[in-house]
Amino acid sequence: MAKFVLVSGSTSRESVNGTVLATVRHLLAGLPGAHEAEWLPIADLPFYETSLERAGGSPAVRDAKKAVAGADVLFISTPSYNGEMPGVLKNALDWLSRAGCGASPLAGKVTAVTSASPGARGAIDAQPGLIGVLGRCGARVVEREPVAVGGTGSLAVEDGRYTDPELVARLEGLVLAALAEFAELDAVDEPEAADGVDAADAVGHRVAVLV
Repeated sequence: MAKFVLVSGSTSRESVNGTVLATVRHLLAGLPGAHEAEWLPIADLPFYETSLERAGGSPAVRDAKKAVAGADVLFISTPSYNGEMPGVLKNALDWLSRAGCGASPLAGKVTAVTSASPGARGAIDAQPGLIGVLGRCGARVVEREPVAVGGTGSLAVEDGRYTDPELVARLEGLVLAALAEFAELDAVDEPEAADGVDAADAVGHRVAVLV
């Protein structure tokens, strides 16, 4: 199985990015391998500052770092605020990029990025900046054609998730690409699998989601 941590760049309870992540979680539940998905709230993280970091951060910071460190995949969906990711998401990445007593939880972490908004462009403007920050933090960003979910007001929603077949297929493609990226990375660390067993099936996987 694989463990995902899901992160939304919006703190709104009615966020369309939260709906995107709920769709991803539903997709994971339907895939072989009994994958897990954990939501990571970021609204309660304090503003990053070095004095607070030297004091050990806060319980919310420590919990966030622990969740991402324990995940196999980080999956982020963001809105676009004036063409960039929201400050609350940038603040979360600032905290997660700090090593503390060990390595940064983002270093080498397989990370998938998408975006969503009611507008036609689906907040795609925010993706380059987000990907750039993740790269500078050492994350291993999944390279794939961008998935930007636009026109969300016209998309059918069922049980808090999108059901549009084309959108679901695009999100599933991103999920599968993230799983393949992690399997490839994990196979380097554990090259020996049982005879006749594919390396991607021979290892356990963990995925994380931030909200």
